[in-house]
Amino acid sequence: MGKSSEAGISPAESSSIKSINEATVSTAIYNTSSGSRWQRFKDSFKRFEDDTDPSFSAEEKAEILKFRNEGEKLDKSISPRHMLMISIATGIGTGLLVGSGSSLREGGPAGLLIGIIVVGAMLVNVMEAAGELAVTYGDLTGGFNAYTTILVDSSFAFAVSWNYCIQWLCVMPLELVTATMLIKYWTDINADAWVCIFYVLIVTINFCGSAGYGEAEFLFNTAKTLMIIGFIILCIVLVCGGAGDKVYYGAKYWHNPGAFAYSFKGVCAVFVNTAFSLGCTEMLAFSAAEQKNPRRAIPSATKQVFYRIIFLFIIPLFLIGLLVPYNSSDLLGSSGASKTHSSPFVIAVSSVKVVPHIVNAVILLAVLSVGNSALFCASRTLQSLAEQGYAPKYFNYIDRTGKPLRALIFSSVIGLFSFIAAYEKQELVFDWLLSISGLSTLFTWTAIVISHVRFRAAFKVQGYSIAELGYVSKTGIYGSYFAIVINVLILIAQFWIALWPVGEDGKADANNFFQNYLGMVVALVMYFGHKLWTKNWKLCIPASDIDLLKGRRIFNADVIAQEVAEEQEKIKNSPLHYRIYRFWC
Repeated sequence: MGKSSEAGISPAESSSIKSINEATVSTAIYNTSSGSRWQRFKDSFKRFEDDTDPSFSAEEKAEILKFRNEGEKLDKSISPRHMLMISIATGIGTGLLVGSGSSLREGGPAGLLIGIIVVGAMLVNVMEAAGELAVTYGDLTGGFNAYTTILVDSSFAFAVSWNYCIQWLCVMPLELVTATMLIKYWTDINADAWVCIFYVLIVTINFCGSAGYGEAEFLFNTAKTLMIIGFIILCIVLVCGGAGDKVYYGAKYWHNPGAFAYSFKGVCAVFVNTAFSLGCTEMLAFSAAEQKNPRRAIPSATKQVFYRIIFLFIIPLFLIGLLVPYNSSDLLGSSGASKTHSSPFVIAVSSVKVVPHIVNAVILLAVLSVGNSALFCASRTLQSLAEQGYAPKYFNYIDRTGKPLRALIFSSVIGLFSFIAAYEKQELVFDWLLSISGLSTLFTWTAIVISHVRFRAAFKVQGYSIAELGYVSKTGIYGSYFAIVINVLILIAQFWIALWPVGEDGKADANNFFQNYLGMVVALVMYFGHKLWTKNWKLCIPASDIDLLKGRRIFNADVIAQEVAEEQEKIKNSPLHYRIYRFWC
């Protein structure tokens, strides 16, 4: 809040105004005590600044107006507890639980493992960069979408941000189409009936705001995590011949049919779906504006990313490679896909009674979880685009409860595309939606690390010290350079695979190219279209001209050092179990 000397008000009035903090502003600004419950419900959808409470003095209203002019605020109801589970399990959905079947078929068990390790190693660097930027620019609406605007270039930001928005607008229909495919494991009831049920559930959760989203994701992600843990234990027993058909599998599928399905080309085919599988991890950066204490919550959550990649991705996929041959007729894209609808997780435990039903049910929850996240991200991305001038200002509407209401309604309408699930060629719809979303994930990660490199360059040129940062990336600028190189190599490999598909005897296929590389075409059209519109032909903003103060949280290096010392002393004097917890978490 502003100082009393700036507003020309008395100390008593200043004290009254300062009591209106960001956490309680929505209840302080509006008189919510009067009227019926229905009236209060209707009023909650009004714009943030509508109907200022007349009981406030002119000075208080002036200070409130100053607060509003700093930008409308999204609801900050995501707690560290929510953030922990979001960073661990959000995004575990179609890519890992269903799409990995296609990756296994094309890359083989070794190719699948190489893909997840390479992309995972790159992603650790991305999230370290994201953590640093998210703490530094925690007050910027839209997270990394705003980073690229102020740190890189407006045309680059326009292209990447719209790709990100389109990605999430496509992911919700993708997840609901996948959900109907999973439902067919039990029943052949019309797919659109299930889409209707799931659609209403997801939209209702999102209209409950960040608090509703956070609680729903906490429950969804807890179920997913427990399923993955149980799956790992059961698969180890199955590999050793201790359950199911009592057959010792060991590494026999690595020898016959083999470790690689299509040699190097097959490995290259794995990367984009692997990236899509690990998508949503950037939610940690995207949700920066909705943390109660991002300087403490984000560093803790970034630690979980490393464990997430190992325990929820690498180990399960390694075990699937031991239990499911890459030439299985049940895998996605094979000529004889059965009613399991291609989930390798279900195929892997199919020899154990009842368990496949449980696994399929949790996979269904996981898919709905990602659909929930998709609607949450799409609405906030669209609102951020409107705020930055990249989308119609109409969508820059935040209601009294902190929801981007108009963007949420628009995203929900686009979600109605899910009803195409009744189309007889479901897998074709799945492939196209997946192709639109897959490359966007790589663009997102590239944008984050490029923003980090530009931020560090500007910080150095303008004479700042990294000691002034609330959180410093453990992998530093070199980790960001490593991530850029890996992302570029993956995009090159995907171009090769898109134009000359795996298993096509070297023949170019235009249809396959657009199906697998459409995201890049859209990004280039948006980038150069924006350049032509703005007539700004600079590749990026010079480091000396980057505005490092816009939306940046200023940290005092001495205060940070003191807080760190106090925290370390507290940990040192704590019980052993707490010290172990803090070391790992």
